[in-house]
Amino acid sequence: MSTDFLDTPRGPATASPAALPAPAPAPAAVAELHDLVIDWFDDHARELPWRHPDAGAWSVMVSEFMLQQTPVSRVLPVHAEWLARWPRPADLAAESPGEAVRAWGRLGYPRRALRLHAAATAIAQQHGGEVPHDHAELLALPGVGEYTAAAVASFAYGRRHIVLDTNVRRVFARVVSGVEYPPNATTAAERRVAAALLPLDEATAAHWAAATMELGALVCGARSPECGACPVASRCAWRLAGSPAHAGPARRGQSYAGTDRQVRGRLLAVLRASTEPVAQAALDAVWDEPIQRARALDGLVSDGLVEPLAGGFYRLPV
Repeated sequence: MSTDFLDTPRGPATASPAALPAPAPAPAAVAELHDLVIDWFDDHARELPWRHPDAGAWSVMVSEFMLQQTPVSRVLPVHAEWLARWPRPADLAAESPGEAVRAWGRLGYPRRALRLHAAATAIAQQHGGEVPHDHAELLALPGVGEYTAAAVASFAYGRRHIVLDTNVRRVFARVVSGVEYPPNATTAAERRVAAALLPLDEATAAHWAAATMELGALVCGARSPECGACPVASRCAWRLAGSPAHAGPARRGQSYAGTDRQVRGRLLAVLRASTEPVAQAALDAVWDEPIQRARALDGLVSDGLVEPLAGGFYRLPV
């Protein structure tokens, strides 16, 4: 088996992926790579509700919004609750945005709930209540970016699209470019690599997108990659180079304790727990530092997550 499935000079192990030239595919080796990764996926993929054959595009879309910066274990119960309560986009659209924020619970980054509600409203009003198949129509929905549009088209409808999330980018960085981590933001060079590896057959391309994502999530992890369990370890450029350490800026984990994010979460928890407007005094009780508390509350109002009312009361948006 050849270890060079892309005929491209890789340069030193510390080279930035953005600096690498566009690869020229070696078709037989690329096809073999597809087989290895997809066969592994078929044997090891997690049974997730949005992957069920009967799940439907709406289930896939809800999962994609929820999984942004949130682990699967936290998403699973909330996803189930949402689909039970709002099995169709029109069901969510018929509720107030505040109910979407309330049901979002502790998933974090609650603006995603507003964006999902806005997308559901557009689907109900403009697409007959059905999640559109077409990538351009998906991309035109409020709150839907390039990644989400490609993921929904691929995972829900089996369309051929480049689906680049953090897990896939890390797999390609290691296997193809020989570096431990991809750049902070997706580069044109990464897209060229992904395009070169994308199977031509539509169904296979969709399978590949899911398989590479799962490989990054379960095996090629950020902190402790399990190279012994990797189906393509023998052709991984990073491993063959001796697994050199990341040469770029230090990658710092996101802090939470004491941040405005934590304060915002506590303020929203009070509002989610009440079906009536909440007095300022009840919100003041969740955080001692008044300047940070006021800043966090102002941010929630600016983001449309909280509505101020007369008399110093607040509520979720209606």
